Amino acid sequence: MTRAVIVHGTGGSPDVVWLPWLAQRLAARGWQVDRPHFPDVNVTPVADFLPGALARMAVDADTVLIGHSGGAALLLAVLEAIEVRVPQAVLVAGYSTSPSGDPEPVLRESYDWDRIAAHAEDLVLINSMTDPYGCDWRQGMAIRDRVGGTLVIRDEGHFGDWNQEFDEFPLLDRLIHD
Repeated sequence: MTRAVIVHGTGGSPDVVWLPWLAQRLAARGWQVDRPHFPDVNVTPVADFLPGALARMAVDADTVLIGHSGGAALLLAVLEAIEVRVPQAVLVAGYSTSPSGDPEPVLRESYDWDRIAAHAEDLVLINSMTDPYGCDWRQGMAIRDRVGGTLVIRDEGHFGDWNQEFDEFPLLDRLIHD
């Protein structure tokens, strides 16, 4: 059985945008799905936040990691910290540097990109040309240039937000492999 951990973004919850829909789709495929609630993601500095997040996620070699926005940024630190290679990590509207220039507690000052690359068999980055927060194609390209993987560039804003309904994400469902 494959297991997925779906991580929401800054200020979000496991029940926003496409996260519940994707969880249902994966469960219908026989997956075990975990959508942890991290109200302090991108509030508490990642060095302090990461140990509890890792314990809550219980990542193993059968875990597919999926994150949106601040949750995707958190997954970079997770991939750097874990001791196993996951089959797939999907970062939606992910970023590795502050998209606005403001402090982003979820980000590390620097990353061990080789270690991150070594811990994901398949890395998929989905970014938009029109992300209102700056989690755009440039952020996806910067990550892809450092760790490889597949970069998908769309024109779909932030892929869901308080003012952007995005209740389903069929492309994401197709990109996650069994």
